[in-house]
Amino acid sequence: MKEVMAIIRMNMVNPTKTALAGAGFPAFSCRKCLGRGKKSVDMAVVQSLLETGETPMNPVGEHLTESHRLIAKRLFTIMVDDGQVGEVVRIIIETNQTGNPGDGKIFILPIMEAYTVRTGESTKDAY
Repeated sequence: MKEVMAIIRMNMVNPTKTALAGAGFPAFSCRKCLGRGKKSVDMAVVQSLLETGETPMNPVGEHLTESHRLIAKRLFTIMVDDGQVGEVVRIIIETNQTGNPGDGKIFILPIMEAYTVRTGESTKDAY
């Protein structure tokens, strides 16, 4: 069993939920988070923008103004069988990929055990 953690843009929550549920993965958690990537800023472009006084309202503008501010994102957590990881990752990438910085990150972690709180049952079906 694996845990798929995906950090995505806020505006992509509903398309991601729809895509996962439509592919047979209706069980997941989603929570608010703040963070930033390790992207670097091209200072020549910043200088050019300072001279004009305008920052474009697009992913490039976001990239240039986010050198230190934390950005609101959403964190999806999905537990799946080992053989389903590739499909879940593919769905998340296809749904969220714009080709711009900030599209997100996906992490895969092993799950050693799972328990159902209601019954106390230890089983791979607990997720």
